[in-house]
Amino acid sequence: MYRASDRIEQDEWLGEIEATAETLDLGTQARSHAVDLFLSTLPDEDRSKRASMAASIYVGALVAGEERSQTAVADAAGVSRLSIQKRWKDLIERVGLDAPEW
Repeated sequence: MYRASDRIEQDEWLGEIEATAETLDLGTQARSHAVDLFLSTLPDEDRSKRASMAASIYVGALVAGEERSQTAVADAAGVSRLSIQKRWKDLIERVGLDAPEW
């Protein structure tokens, strides 16, 4: 869970989520999931936030049924695909969801 003040403190990153989601043409539910995931699992180090943001968008889209490829999300977010690949399963499990078994 996160505090309401986290939304204010992370306004720049929430704007990045919105811009990336717009590039990926994600709906409001996927965007909302991405924001909740990002704020709920916010990394302490600033250098980890972009990768965390990208993984949150990837998982948010998955949960909302608007799946996008890791490559598409990585390109839109300005990270490597490997950054998402390393983080998304841990992220999804940290919030109590089961990772898909493809």
